[in-house]
Amino acid sequence: MVAHSVPATGDPGLQPERTALSWSRTAFALAVNALLSLRSGLVAGEPWLVAVGALLFAASGAAVALATVRRRQLSGERLVITPPRGALAGVAVATLLASAGGIASIFVEGEMA
Repeated sequence: MVAHSVPATGDPGLQPERTALSWSRTAFALAVNALLSLRSGLVAGEPWLVAVGALLFAASGAAVALATVRRRQLSGERLVITPPRGALAGVAVATLLASAGGIASIFVEGEMA
């Protein structure tokens, strides 16, 4: 995918800001799921759930880095329309992993009760 950019206008509206904020919200959601997975794994003694939590923390760090890159791309003199290569696929995989970890932590907590 080739990056497509357009000249920034004097008033780009709120769309670039909303796009940059959405990347930050995704990173925050991944970090919260990482905490839930880590807690459930440590309480239940499930090393695979701890590993999922650690992987999610790494993914949330990557999402924070992507959010920073997107914010800079969207606030420059040229608006870069396309996100970095592989960013969308990586965030989609991390989100699916976060969902699976969250669901697994619920089942682990349910078995302990």
